[in-house]
Amino acid sequence: MHMFRMLLCAALFFGALSGSDRTQAEQASGAGELRLAWEVKNRFRLFRMEADFKRHLAAQAESVLATEQRLASGSEGRGWARLMFNNLCVDAAGRPLEPCERDGVQESYLTPSDHRVGIRLMDAAPATASCTLNLDSGEGAPQRLDIRCAEEAQVRVRHGRPTIATMEVSTPDGNVRVATSEIRVRDLLIAGLGDSIAAGEGNPDRPISLADEGFCFQQFLSGAARTYFRPSRAGFKGNKACEFGSRGTTTDTRDWTQLGARWKNQACHRSLYSYQLRAALALAIENPHAAVTFLPLACTGAKIDAGLFGTQRARELNCGASSCPSTVPAQVPQLQDMLAAVKKRDPSRQLDLILLTVGANDIEFSGLVANVMIEQATERVLFQRSGVIATVENAESVLRSNLPRDFAKLRTALKPLVGGDLTRVVYVSYGHPALAADGNACPGGRDGFDIHPAFGLDPQRMQRVAEFVRDRFLPRLKDLATCGGGVICQHGDIMTFVDEHQQAFVGRGLCARAESDPEFDRACFKSDGTSFTANLAEAPTEPLTCGRSVKEFRPYAPRARWIRTANDSYFAAMTYPEGISSALQPSDIHDATWGVLSAVYGGAVHPTAEGHAAMADAALPEIRRVLNLFTRRGSVTVAPLAPLAQ
Repeated sequence: MHMFRMLLCAALFFGALSGSDRTQAEQASGAGELRLAWEVKNRFRLFRMEADFKRHLAAQAESVLATEQRLASGSEGRGWARLMFNNLCVDAAGRPLEPCERDGVQESYLTPSDHRVGIRLMDAAPATASCTLNLDSGEGAPQRLDIRCAEEAQVRVRHGRPTIATMEVSTPDGNVRVATSEIRVRDLLIAGLGDSIAAGEGNPDRPISLADEGFCFQQFLSGAARTYFRPSRAGFKGNKACEFGSRGTTTDTRDWTQLGARWKNQACHRSLYSYQLRAALALAIENPHAAVTFLPLACTGAKIDAGLFGTQRARELNCGASSCPSTVPAQVPQLQDMLAAVKKRDPSRQLDLILLTVGANDIEFSGLVANVMIEQATERVLFQRSGVIATVENAESVLRSNLPRDFAKLRTALKPLVGGDLTRVVYVSYGHPALAADGNACPGGRDGFDIHPAFGLDPQRMQRVAEFVRDRFLPRLKDLATCGGGVICQHGDIMTFVDEHQQAFVGRGLCARAESDPEFDRACFKSDGTSFTANLAEAPTEPLTCGRSVKEFRPYAPRARWIRTANDSYFAAMTYPEGISSALQPSDIHDATWGVLSAVYGGAVHPTAEGHAAMADAALPEIRRVLNLFTRRGSVTVAPLAPLAQ
């Protein structure tokens, strides 16, 4: 039908010519067919500014990982997202902006009525030629534009219907050549659900700015060693000491939080570096005839019950110029509401894909991390009593009972959102965070974990947790997603499962080091755990033993490790955990509690931007298969994309 319209359009054009003109046009056309190329402009629709999309387009390499490394190099390790996280089609609470002003035009984010495309001749026209572009959408009279033959014409075409573009190339001698193409934009609607790995925890869009002077924290211990100093937040003018009676005022706390790292969603620590966003962005980059509408809903700390189905606590309560909500809405109901709004405006529009990672918080993985990290006896006792520390036995119990039940509930809820076919839910598993190059657990010690005096990786606990994750947790997640290992499922319940990246994470764990690591890391993060000045007389003015400025730290420089250490999490995010339970809430900014919690809940043992990019690379082949996008990264699609199989 569409080919018929194209032929009819060309026939009408030739029919309008006089006999001699028609002969000349036919002869000229036969001499060599002209071709039109077109692409959707700023086609990752979460970006409000085309310059941000072009930055990624220009950096495109053979993989998302190579692209991330190129972008990191271009930002000198400071991170590319800091320049664009405020220019997104979501508000501070994470809700889509309706409408969203994109490149000066108000658009509905959920249900666009049209798309801006660029059209150009693929073949050179004579310098003396004039060009006219005709656009026929099948509604009303065709649009006719006189343009420069060598330039790209930018027009808006209707969403959900084909537009026939015909370029007439006329020369002064009367010759007319014609190029025709059908323009039909496929707008992919993709949602991202899940926990801190899905959200991008550990990779703030704008990292914390550090100050060289020390900031004092209390310890739980009494006596002479009751305080310690670490680098401060740049710009903080309040009390940096913690003598008894001057522990920091309410004003100090407010000023401290205002100077924190920034995220595209502060309450959930959603990051532009998330593998979910990077995979969706990669689809937009490699498919010029598609647009991608991405709905980022993942939230750090999310479980299936409290997070996906129920509300959860916000990670932070300060959103910059405004306050974050203390609780975050449940992800699945949010998505259901968005899709209901979509169907009301455009009944033909459907959710194409869900990206999902969840389950680690359900087995209290952060508690397992705390169990391995917290070494000193006093802190271990206190945090065991408060529930921060979990054991492998705790995790095993949940893995056998609660998680299968909750996962079955999740399958039931997601199935109608994807037309009854859970293959359109792409479950991306976790990369193991603690494997050395030989595939065994990283050794113990304080390498990368001396940011807090109580930290130190216990080798026996590390090995137990690493083996549990490798041998029982990750395989069980695959069973739950793919209905294996005795999991009872219904027709259409098998999700698309991705775990190819797990092999790539071997040797990239939190203990990985290389001569290619940033010089600051090699010089200042001591493998023996002596990175920070212990002398309380010297530490307030020079907290690092290497004597270098903390401002040299580059959170997004390429590293051998793809996992954030506790030191990384402090130097990149320094999270002040406001959204935790009142029993654990720090009393002030010098409180001993948050020195521990800022690492446990601030991104330690989470993938770096490189790790997320590797996860996106692993997910993309399956995403392309599910969406029927048979393109290779870096290739140019010259034919309209095939529709999604129903």
